[in-house]
Amino acid sequence: MAQRTRREFLQLAGVGGVVFASGLLEACASADRPKPAASEDFYFVQLSDTHWGYKGPANPEAAIELPRAVELVNALPQAPDFVIFTGDLTHTTDDDAERRRRMAGFRAHAAKLRVPAVRLMAGEHDASLDRGQAYQENFGSLRYTFDHKGVHFIALDNVSDPKGILGDAQIDWLSRDLKAIPKEKPIVVFTHRPLFDLKPDWDWTTGDGSRAIDVLHAYPHVTVFYGHIHQEHHQMTDHIAHHAARSLVFPLPVPGSQPKRTPLPWDAAHPGRGLGFRDVDTDPRAPDYRLREIAIGREDHGFTIPDLGLRIDVEPGKTAQVRFVPEKAGTFLFHCDIFCGTGHEEMAGTMVVRPRKEARDGR
Repeated sequence: MAQRTRREFLQLAGVGGVVFASGLLEACASADRPKPAASEDFYFVQLSDTHWGYKGPANPEAAIELPRAVELVNALPQAPDFVIFTGDLTHTTDDDAERRRRMAGFRAHAAKLRVPAVRLMAGEHDASLDRGQAYQENFGSLRYTFDHKGVHFIALDNVSDPKGILGDAQIDWLSRDLKAIPKEKPIVVFTHRPLFDLKPDWDWTTGDGSRAIDVLHAYPHVTVFYGHIHQEHHQMTDHIAHHAARSLVFPLPVPGSQPKRTPLPWDAAHPGRGLGFRDVDTDPRAPDYRLREIAIGREDHGFTIPDLGLRIDVEPGKTAQVRFVPEKAGTFLFHCDIFCGTGHEEMAGTMVVRPRKEARDGR
């Protein structure tokens, strides 16, 4: 039997639903740009802005969001190759001892992820008050690189300097690192703040981010994933794609949609609204990346029998009814086709459809 790719597996399992197909690598390939080197199929999960230790009206249930996200990742039908947290692991505090307690609390929850590797980055809440001292004591380097199945990954630090910049030393470090990278190799950059000027007066920028983009610009297959703005957002600077992730604690407003960047009001009827994480899937046959956004507050289920063309949304605690006339008899598999968290894989069963005469005879 031929080995199936992860994307085919997700479709068969009924938990596909790619909501943003970026074509990140395909869009870069052209007659004057080399095609990216082939990579082995894999995917990773991006979580961001957990703000462990936050207490406030923007999310009275903040303490349950990180554990719930860990459960959701652990319940994915196939474990990601790694999980990356793109900053603001903890909520800021002037108390050095409390800062370290919050980092220890975050570390204890992240340790429950059942994945091969967990990679971390600092946000300004973790690092700006002490230039990353407590973060480095607890989690290690503020910047680093690694390679995985044909892709070169770079984690940048644009938070430990209170001015929100990368700085000369880090720009030089980035330049030296890239000199050893073949031009055709796919590059993924992780940052906390955006590298471009999204909303500078809201601190949604990196003061010298354009210098990093200038260095990266020579490479045709570059993608940037970041956090900080607590919402999904997509931007292009020439051929470089930038993608922001949602937060796990509270959403922030669309850039410029209100005078200040204050969190969106808490909605007790929809406590998980605007929160979530994403997985990033790479297909070596294209190759390209695909982003699947996963809402942390989603509670609906989906009942589907593909062989009968039957599907309906099911809200927990309520009865859902559907009328249909089956066109064939047999035993048909059904399952929940909305990823809904722990136990999702067990939400399946069979429906038996008998010919009319057998049904009348009680067989």
